[in-house]
Amino acid sequence: MHDIFAPQAQPRYEVDDDDLLINIGPPERYSGAYVTDTYTVNMGPQHPSTHGVLRLELTMDGEAVLSVRPHIGYLHRCFEKHAENLPYPEIMPFTDRMDYIAAMSQNMGLAVAVERLMGLEVPERVAYIRVICCEMQRIASHLVALGTFGLDLGAFTPFLWAFRDREKILDLFEWLSGARMLYNYIWIGGVARDLPEGWTDKARQFLRYFEPKLKDFNDLLSYNYIFITRTANVGILSKDVAISYGVTGPNLRGSGVDWDLRRDDPYSIYDRFDWKVIVGSGEHGPLGSCWDRYMVRINEMAESVKICHQALDQLPAGDVREKLPRKVRPPKGDIYARTETPRGELGYYIVSDGSDVPLRCKVRSPCFTAISALDAIVQASPTPVLIADAVATVGSLDIVLGEIDR
Repeated sequence: MHDIFAPQAQPRYEVDDDDLLINIGPPERYSGAYVTDTYTVNMGPQHPSTHGVLRLELTMDGEAVLSVRPHIGYLHRCFEKHAENLPYPEIMPFTDRMDYIAAMSQNMGLAVAVERLMGLEVPERVAYIRVICCEMQRIASHLVALGTFGLDLGAFTPFLWAFRDREKILDLFEWLSGARMLYNYIWIGGVARDLPEGWTDKARQFLRYFEPKLKDFNDLLSYNYIFITRTANVGILSKDVAISYGVTGPNLRGSGVDWDLRRDDPYSIYDRFDWKVIVGSGEHGPLGSCWDRYMVRINEMAESVKICHQALDQLPAGDVREKLPRKVRPPKGDIYARTETPRGELGYYIVSDGSDVPLRCKVRSPCFTAISALDAIVQASPTPVLIADAVATVGSLDIVLGEIDR
């Protein structure tokens, strides 16, 4: 096999009688290998295989990817500038449109930040409803992640199964908020409205239905020989690289780092539930592979089911809007609050001048740090990375461009 990473040797040319440059033979041999010139391939910004409007500039040598340069900004939401020109409650609908696959979690992040800045405690019933919604949102988000990841690698049926089950969660959210994707349900100091009558029964029914479905996904995809071959030695993100790039969430835990904000920097009422943090195992191939990141999300859904069961069982009675402030005017100061979304640490840094409009609102995106590490993953690969491997690596990071571009 040719060594594609050997120093490059140039083909030999001479000029003929008509001043035409002609090739007089193959390039001279260098250390027993023929080497070609590199070239650039643009992958994107079309939607398929890039999980959003993302362009990847691939430097190629033959079929091998030598480096990856992500180009972002095609889905700029202008969130931060909007936030600095609107009253606090009116910012909430814009959070939905960053990570539109996990809008409840985006609502939760802003609400937690502003409430901490104001020193506001939410009612017990509100806290439980928020946890139930965020954990169901985690399940729905991870279903999109595993379904589209399988589709990236040529497996169509898991995609259909994942979206079938996700629809059941969207039906519950639609009943709750009136919307299927962009909810504006979690508000500062409370939630938009209480749970409809019969909603908790339907939620329990879904959880009982969904729990055994995880075994079906494992039988169909997770332990499929072809799937393991395509993912277990691909996209290795080492623990050191993940930490140095600020990677968080399932991508960090897939590299073997035992860190989850719900346990390690608690917010809301997560410390009241019995659940465990899922980390990568390196069961197939090196630790931190595409397969590890995928399996973290599969197993996290089982933990979310456990949290939802406990929250529904402990759900107290009460008014969900008793502490909802009529006018949101945080005191002068600043706050950085972070929550664990399905894609990792979502941070809101807010500076208040005492008015009802933030002086500054900055968002830390977990997807931005994940895509930033993409080239480091390719560069550190012990084997040549093919275009198909690059697609698998991007899919395993589970990015949403609305949150990256903000």
